[in-house]
Amino acid sequence: MCTGRIDMEFVLRALANGADGVFIVGCRLGECNYITHGNYDALNMVQLVKKLMERAGLNPERLMIEFMSAGDGILFAETVTDFVKKIKSIGPQGKPEGMSQDEINAKLTEVMKLVPYIKVAMKEKISQHLDSKAKYDDLYSLDEINKFFEDMVSYYIDPEKCQACSICLRKCPVEAIDGAKGMVHIINQDKCIRCGTCFDNCPPKFAAIKKIVHEPVPPPLPEDQRAVVRQGEKSA
Repeated sequence: MCTGRIDMEFVLRALANGADGVFIVGCRLGECNYITHGNYDALNMVQLVKKLMERAGLNPERLMIEFMSAGDGILFAETVTDFVKKIKSIGPQGKPEGMSQDEINAKLTEVMKLVPYIKVAMKEKISQHLDSKAKYDDLYSLDEINKFFEDMVSYYIDPEKCQACSICLRKCPVEAIDGAKGMVHIINQDKCIRCGTCFDNCPPKFAAIKKIVHEPVPPPLPEDQRAVVRQGEKSA
């Protein structure tokens, strides 16, 4: 119904499935049928995804967004024709980039896995509505995106402090925490979206969750070593 509903992951998934290009068409800016003006959100999203594509090694010109009315049939046909010509001149996905489809998929999977985290961490910038289309061109930079990935936060449950209260497990929005009564909880790093919900909700008296930046996350304890040692027992 609205280009504002097109998620970053939709575009990245299309590319991961082998699409040579993605073309998005929305209502003219300033003429949205909804008070949310979702076409501005779509334009913002496209600029961000273009930088994520660069991060993954793909030509950002494989993604295009244009705005027109339902009555612009001739303009639509001309724009689609021009986009197809551009994609043909760039070439099949991966060939000009010098990557196999498996290599592209691996890089896109890395990016897609972090889309929920990106939405949280860059919420203010993603929600901006600027007053002209040209201003969106410089909204994101590749250096900013690279730094974002390099400075990415991870979370880890300290087995010596975890008291298996299960608050983090219940609060996690993506069920990335594994735990049971009397067992040290662990975070599945493949499922974790780095939203920080566990860190924010861990009781201060335990302070069991660590925020890790620029360092590898320690491996989780084997299941047979995950029995919780209560704080009172430690002091005894």
